[in-house]
Amino acid sequence: MNKGYSVVIPAYNAEHTLADALSSILAQSFPAQNIIVVDDGSDDDTAHVAHSADANITVIKQQNKGCGAATNAGLATVKTEYCAFLDADDIWQSYKAEIQLQMLAEHHEISMLCAQVLTFKESFDQAELEASSQTPVDLWGRTTMMIRTQDALQIGDVIDPIGGRGDMVDWMTRGKDLGFKYHMQNQVLAYRRIRKGSLSYGRDADKDKGYLQVIKLALERKRAQQSRS
Repeated sequence: MNKGYSVVIPAYNAEHTLADALSSILAQSFPAQNIIVVDDGSDDDTAHVAHSADANITVIKQQNKGCGAATNAGLATVKTEYCAFLDADDIWQSYKAEIQLQMLAEHHEISMLCAQVLTFKESFDQAELEASSQTPVDLWGRTTMMIRTQDALQIGDVIDPIGGRGDMVDWMTRGKDLGFKYHMQNQVLAYRRIRKGSLSYGRDADKDKGYLQVIKLALERKRAQQSRS
């Protein structure tokens, strides 16, 4: 695999937020070798926004299959040593990739890094956010993650649970089952947009069914492992 890192962004009807997300990647102190936007069956101008941001951005268009399937489609094209992800409504700190790449280079035992975030609503003001009294939140998820690509591929496909929530919980748990080591960096490296109508917004009984499915799958894997031992 080539040195450096790629970024995969699964995007569905993200025309209003994707430009901010892409700008934060293009502004990285250590540039990405590839940026891959997977347009998951959007019926707005998501693909156009991606193409307009930079001519070198790869846009993959597919029928709407879910965030997990879109993540898989992007990951399948990655040829770099490291891979990062970003949800289409979130934003990276400008040195996010540089810091994570340095740590992974120094700690070969770590497969995946995640970091802390500050949250904001529709309008993003970095200076205002960082001057606020908001407590940073640990985010074990796509937006803060950087992983060794060979380990990501070994974990396998990201699933799309019932309701859409819990996909990365399942994926990361499967990686732990394989013995991969994760590390939480106690540093704000991204900003998470809290947007009404987004997949992760608020409590929703139907969407939360995905977490129950993820728990069930984990128990089934554990029982299967016990029966083999």
